[in-house]
Amino acid sequence: MAFAASPSLSSLASASTAAAASASASVASSSSPSSSALHLHEPRSLHLSLKPLSPILKPHSLSCCAPHVPCAAAGDGSGAGNRGSDSGGNGGGKDGGGDGGGGGDDDFEEAEFGPLLGFNEVMRLAAARGVALPGDMMEAAKDAGIREVLLLRYFDLQAAPWLLGAMIRTFSMLRNRMLADPSFLFKVGTEIVIDSCCATFAEVQKRGKDFWAEFELYAADLLVGIAVDIALVGMLAPYARFGKPSASSGLFGRFSRMAGSLPSSVFEAERPGCRFTVQQRIGTYFYKGVLYGSVGFVCGLIGQGIANMIMTAKRSVKQSDEDIPVPPLVKSAALWGVFLAVSSNTRYQIINGLERVVEASPIAKRVPPVAMAFTVGVRFANNIYGGMQFVDWARWSGVQ
Repeated sequence: MAFAASPSLSSLASASTAAAASASASVASSSSPSSSALHLHEPRSLHLSLKPLSPILKPHSLSCCAPHVPCAAAGDGSGAGNRGSDSGGNGGGKDGGGDGGGGGDDDFEEAEFGPLLGFNEVMRLAAARGVALPGDMMEAAKDAGIREVLLLRYFDLQAAPWLLGAMIRTFSMLRNRMLADPSFLFKVGTEIVIDSCCATFAEVQKRGKDFWAEFELYAADLLVGIAVDIALVGMLAPYARFGKPSASSGLFGRFSRMAGSLPSSVFEAERPGCRFTVQQRIGTYFYKGVLYGSVGFVCGLIGQGIANMIMTAKRSVKQSDEDIPVPPLVKSAALWGVFLAVSSNTRYQIINGLERVVEASPIAKRVPPVAMAFTVGVRFANNIYGGMQFVDWARWSGVQ
């Protein structure tokens, strides 16, 4: 019968339920990573738990180093990786990262030169003392600050009586050397007095009975010697460095940056912000030799020119059989240049190194006159030897 062959409502419901179940199973199996391992779980309720966050790190504890890469150690600023800046300031190296590069050096510099004063503090102290700072010191205060000891030392030096205070305010070369070494003028004065006395003694010993006949030569040597003494001590003296190196890309700019990166003498002490390689120290010897040679040649021209004028004027009035020939001007000046570049440069480099060792000794720090006495003694011996050596060089060269 037709009615008997048609499905009932209950069978239709069960069939639709089974079809839906099979469809959902096939969809789940197609989206499942593994159709053979299908497990259906009842949905669970979502539980939220609030936990306190860990404290935020302080800024100074942040490190720029990558994981498993050691940070640069405190010290000279070399760190792990490339060498850092020579100033030993912030951070270990170009690739070392962090603030670890200059901790120890900063502590040393602060112990020796006082805390680093910012621009506002520098201006406040200057206003309180009624002092107008030079332009290069103003720029240094704006850029990186000035150490307290150097600033207070400048206040005292520029207020010095008579001519010294005006010279400190006017000539930066003198100011910077006095800031770095307060005994600079003592060394210059010692050199001039000792050299004048020792030159006279050496000339008398070497020339003997011909001393008065050759007095003009002695006078020329003495005049040139005084000018040279100032140059010898000044060019090797340490000095405070203010301002930025020249940014010019020309020949003069490159030469200025090269000269500014060299130490003032071969044995100049390293300080934070002033570090020198072995190559730079060797280069300093030859660079100072060129400077000394130039100074010697110019001073020789002046001194020997004056002596030749005196000799010519004297002989125009009265001639004598004991008169010696007038020395050649250019040849005498060349002798002075070579002597200063080779002999004086070597001897005074050694003297500066010895003075540095003595001044850094615990005894000299407790009793400063010890260093002053050593300066007098070593320069006295050097001048006697140098004066006698110059006479030998002059005679060997045929100048005198």
